[in-house]
Amino acid sequence: MATLFISDLHLDPERPRITELFVHFLRGEARQADALYILGDLFEAWVGDDDPSEVGATVAEEIRALVDAGVPVYFMHGNRDFLLGADYARRAGMTLLPDPSVILLHGKPVLLMHGDLLCTDDVAYQQFRAQVRDPRWQAQFLSQPLPARLAFARQAREASARHQSGLKDEGTMETITDVAPTTVALTLHRFGIPTLIHGHTHRPAVHTLDLEGSSAERIVLGDWYEQGSVLRADAHGMRLAGL
Repeated sequence: MATLFISDLHLDPERPRITELFVHFLRGEARQADALYILGDLFEAWVGDDDPSEVGATVAEEIRALVDAGVPVYFMHGNRDFLLGADYARRAGMTLLPDPSVILLHGKPVLLMHGDLLCTDDVAYQQFRAQVRDPRWQAQFLSQPLPARLAFARQAREASARHQSGLKDEGTMETITDVAPTTVALTLHRFGIPTLIHGHTHRPAVHTLDLEGSSAERIVLGDWYEQGSVLRADAHGMRLAGL
């Protein structure tokens, strides 16, 4: 059996086909897994565990069924669903993981991240991230009525689109929104672990790195905008492919 890693599903009522694909995955391949790791951006937006969205309810029910079938599910916050809290995690039966986290995979340590912390060249985003990850900001935000939070989420997505459009106009989109190689190297060196798995950038690939004479590997998960993307890890190695 394999351990499965996914990220960047961006589930949204406007994209029901991808939610259906995810449900099919949970009822099918995932039932045979050793574990499932969701490394952030499961949802396109999350404004609090009291959001009564049908997509959120369906996903919680289907993940809970997978957990009840004996497959543990681990969730790491992304930049779109960082407000997903303990209440929803309990509903779904998921175990929340800090970003970054270290796990043992077939006896070897592996570093897991969502990936946005590695994009340090995007200074504007890192400043925004620091603000919204502050517990005081989150408490204040979650105290607002649901319609106000939903309106903020729409505005934040629009601001993100304008930011990326500006980067495209400047010709810096590809570099600014990707990981910074120096930050990747420093992160791997700090943890002393040669294997990193992350999402966020929507650039699925397996990168082999040379860190001061030592070999390391950075595996980038794909998004689920058009199809599923899954990293399957077993005793024979890791395979990154679509559904």
